[in-house]
Amino acid sequence: MRREDNLEHGVDERNSVEEEEPSIDLGALIRTLLNGRKTILAVALIAGVIAVIVAFLLPSQFTSTASFIPPSTNSNSGAAAALVGQLSQLSGAGAGAGLFGAAKTPGDLYVGILKSRSIASELVKRFDLQRIYKVKKESQAEKLLAKHSTFDVGIKDSIVTIAVTDASRTRARDIANAYIDALRETNSRLALSEASQRRLFFGQQLAKEKDDLADAEVDLKRTEEQSGLIAPAGQTASEIQTIAQTRAEVSVREVELSALRQSATDQNPEVIRLQSEIANLQGQLARMHSGSGQGAGTAIPTSKVPALALDYVRKEREVKYHEALFEMLARQYESARLDEAHEAPLLQILDPADYPDSKSGPPRMLIALGGLLLGLLAGCAWVLLRDRPSVSS
Repeated sequence: MRREDNLEHGVDERNSVEEEEPSIDLGALIRTLLNGRKTILAVALIAGVIAVIVAFLLPSQFTSTASFIPPSTNSNSGAAAALVGQLSQLSGAGAGAGLFGAAKTPGDLYVGILKSRSIASELVKRFDLQRIYKVKKESQAEKLLAKHSTFDVGIKDSIVTIAVTDASRTRARDIANAYIDALRETNSRLALSEASQRRLFFGQQLAKEKDDLADAEVDLKRTEEQSGLIAPAGQTASEIQTIAQTRAEVSVREVELSALRQSATDQNPEVIRLQSEIANLQGQLARMHSGSGQGAGTAIPTSKVPALALDYVRKEREVKYHEALFEMLARQYESARLDEAHEAPLLQILDPADYPDSKSGPPRMLIALGGLLLGLLAGCAWVLLRDRPSVSS
């Protein structure tokens, strides 16, 4: 009996608790909102007016777009593949791996370059964006520039579109076109192909040889002033020319061998051929110096040239050697440059950025409607909270 009494007592307590819980009367809720409609409309009107004022205080925004067609990997797969390895030069190895690791098309690769820190830094300095965006640090200006710039790659056609939004029509157009200019400059600066690497290599050798030739000419002039000698004639002059030409040929083949070894092993047939030619030419050069060679330029060995003219002969021979080497390197450099121009991936500009003739923002109508709706909800919430006891029963 005691157990049954306890169970009945527990049921009675739960029923009393459920009866005490307040319930929401939907009819009372609607009546409360209708009674407070003036307050709700007033709050909504005030919020709408504030939203309209804010919308018209915001500066107008203009968007200018430019588009280009990236090179196809089918026609230049080697350059496109090499580009992936060079992208880390722009923003560091770690950032480059995260930014370009998922690139699958040429468009993705070039969008990665456009988003790089080096291009952003160049545009910030070119357009003085720190002052325009009113920030103290260049990194902050770069982030704001990235926020105002979008880059899209077409899914079907791979066309890259650049869109820049700015408060100035002219600046939006100029920044969009500047992105393409910076991309061209960066594209030409990176070594994207074997021809580019050869062009850079021979360019460095050519610059060094130009300095060596100038130094040799200065030494020859100094020797002429000290000894009063004039260039020897006859067989001695012929010997000088032949020795200089042979030395130049040896140096050119050594340069070619160094360039080839960057991408080939010692077992490569071309490497073996160059090594053999260098050995033969060096043997000929040794015979010329000793006077044991055959032919027209070797009848008089340099060891028998009069002591007074020996220094002059050597300096003249050095000048002729550097002249011949400079000419050969210049031809190699020009050949590599032409190959690079033929192989370099070219950007085809589809639509340059134009002067935007209409505003792209801010969406003033949406801001006003949003403020009005927010005010309406705020007014309803205020009325319900104010008259809460009458809503609950």
